[in-house]
Amino acid sequence: MAGGAPCYEWGERMWFSVFFADCYGKKINLKNGLPARQRLREFPWLPRLCQVLCFLQSRWETISVATSNIQALPRSCSPIPRTWWGRMKLLGAVLLAASLLGTASSGEQHPWPDEPSQTCFFQMLSSVDSEFCRGDLEIIYPELGDVGCTYIPKCHRYRQRISREWGSPRVRYPWAEKSKKYVLLLVDPDAPSRANPRNRFWRHWLVTDVPGADLRNGDVKGHVLTEYVRPTPPPRSGYHRYQLRLYEQPAHADIALSPEERVSLGAWAMESFVEQFRLGSPVASTQFLTKYYED
Repeated sequence: MAGGAPCYEWGERMWFSVFFADCYGKKINLKNGLPARQRLREFPWLPRLCQVLCFLQSRWETISVATSNIQALPRSCSPIPRTWWGRMKLLGAVLLAASLLGTASSGEQHPWPDEPSQTCFFQMLSSVDSEFCRGDLEIIYPELGDVGCTYIPKCHRYRQRISREWGSPRVRYPWAEKSKKYVLLLVDPDAPSRANPRNRFWRHWLVTDVPGADLRNGDVKGHVLTEYVRPTPPPRSGYHRYQLRLYEQPAHADIALSPEERVSLGAWAMESFVEQFRLGSPVASTQFLTKYYED
């Protein structure tokens, strides 16, 4: 294993495990609010910057554990210096690379030139609202990832994009049984407002006969009874809850909306629908909160 591609590949794997663990192992959000993995794919200089940051934060014990395994390798295949002085020189080189990155990136155009650079914080729901989230059901939008049990932030026009631009989300349920089918529905119980929900429930999406195998992969394929309708809270109506419910579909059930239900999306008798087709309790559920994007 001395020299050549095998040595390089081993070193690459070890450096990844030591320095990139914190950056790649968590769903962190960098300055534009996107998951770290997506930002690293989009900007080629970010992996080096991530390496520098993780190096400065990493515990020396972690490095010691990694370097202790090098003794079993030929000297020509050592990706980390063996001596203390060698490690200090490596630290100096990394700091120099960080300063060069700062100089190089300062001349680059901001990916959203019409918006100030800022960190996008994703606030989790309160304890009361978070009780609705159970069963590891994921609702995944572009750039945001899984928004289950969170408030949609206003930064980077996320509230506007979810209301005006983005189509139906991916929905993933890792515990779906491949041999079964499911019913998926998305509703707003706060129409026109949470304080006065006289049009509860507003139906935003209804799909039946969703195969469990597809749900495990995040694909919603089935019989669409109500096409996806974007979340569009009215102005000055406060936060709305958008609740995603997943039911196990009874075998050989022929589920359909009545002619009256198809006419209107609002004031839908969801509980009666669930009872009529004997859907029972949801096997999983989640929700996110958002409000009018200019409020």
